[in-house]
Parts: sequence; structure tokens; C-alpha cells
Amino acid sequence: MTEIAGIRPEVGPSGNGCVECLDGGGWWFHLRRCAECGHVGCCDSSPEQHASKHAAEAGHPIIRSFEPGEDWFWNYTTEQFVDGPELAAPDSHPVTQPVPGGTVPPDWVDHVRQ
Repeated sequence: MTEIAGIRPEVGPSGNGCVECLDGGGWWFHLRRCAECGHVGCCDSSPEQHASKHAAEAGHPIIRSFEPGEDWFWNYTTEQFVDGPELAAPDSHPVTQPVPGGTVPPDWVDHVRQ
């Protein structure tokens, strides 16, 4: 297999939910997984946008969706979809995990970013 800069297929995800939201009592709309270190963060439609913040702070620009049934990769630097290999399991949060997740407020729809 050819190595792709910014993608380490052998690294598993950091957990089943956004690391920072779980630590701080927050919530997420959808989840994204860093393709380099496995950090699971919330998407840019989520209030805190932890996945893109991680990419900027850590210098890890490529993420993969961490949603069941989705296998796309995104590069924050080029703002384009990219091809990538299979990553270490699991490839999504559990299908039984609710979306949105975390400590979801009753008015969550009003807080989703478009």
C-alpha cells in the first residue's frame, strides 16, 4: 500500500464521541475522525467544531467521516475530498448511538450551523 501523507491507517479512533465535548459536557451533530492520530471531534455543523480546530492546532488536515455508512475523507487545507485507505476499526460510532450525541439541549436544532 502506498503511504499518504497525513493518513495513518493503523491508528484507531480516540473513542465513540467528540473528545472535547465529552470532557466538557457538550454535544455534537456529526463526528469526524483525524486520519493521522485518530482524534474524534465534532463536525463544522456542531456548535464547537472540534474536528476542524484539531486539524488547525495539530497540523493534521485530513479527516474521515465517523458516521455509520460514510467512508469519505476531507482535506481541510485543500478544502477537497480525497481518497484514502481503510482505517483501523471501528470505522464509525456505534449505529445505536444517537445523533446528535453528547449532552444535547432540547433546542439543539437552533444551534446547528449551516
